[in-house]
Amino acid sequence: MTVRTYLLCHAHPDDETLATGALALALRARGDAVVVLTATRGEQGEVRPGPYAALEGTPELAAIREHELATAIAALGVAGHAYLGAPPARALGLPPRRYTDSGMRWVTPTLAGPGDDAGPDSLTAADAGEVAGDIAAFALAVAATDLVSYADDGGYGHPDHIRLHHATRAAAKELGLPFHVIVTDPDAQYDEWLDASSESEALDRAYDTYDTQFTRLGEAVTHVGGQADRVVRAAGLRLA
Repeated sequence: MTVRTYLLCHAHPDDETLATGALALALRARGDAVVVLTATRGEQGEVRPGPYAALEGTPELAAIREHELATAIAALGVAGHAYLGAPPARALGLPPRRYTDSGMRWVTPTLAGPGDDAGPDSLTAADAGEVAGDIAAFALAVAATDLVSYADDGGYGHPDHIRLHHATRAAAKELGLPFHVIVTDPDAQYDEWLDASSESEALDRAYDTYDTQFTRLGEAVTHVGGQADRVVRAAGLRLA
């Protein structure tokens, strides 16, 4: 078998776990390599009630979310991680930059839309070609064979997720690599379905690192906005 390297491209800390934790573990279990790229530190994210609630909207929140992400990445056992804009996830010849969270607002209880707090350094304010170029640079650095990100609706409408879909797709096209979108509904169309049930302890550890964002009780997940969800223990990939 040929070992492949899947690059999972995400917008914020926790997306790698919620959307692709099961994929990462299942791909690793079958012998493939997995690398994660995170675009922002989730600076505009809400914080659930608890010890970190007072940090919402402060610079300290980004540091906490960086720590949560590092802990989750370790639990998932991926081969590498980088932040978009920081070498090697930066196009050759460009100075390092920090993409920031664009923020969002809830249009419905489960659908997000653009917010009012996106600043000049935000992911959605950045040139689309620059974002794609940085993703392509990292893909080359880790010798990725496959790029993975959200569907074109961003999963639930977050503008940063939508930007990552288009930028990752553009980077894959530039490099001549397959681009897969994440599928979490087993009734939806997919090319392959990967089950990580045998890696449940590792997945639970990744979920449980995100004290600022959600709580997990067994299979039930409650997000910061009160939305009820479930632990995703199996997910699919669809070639876009």
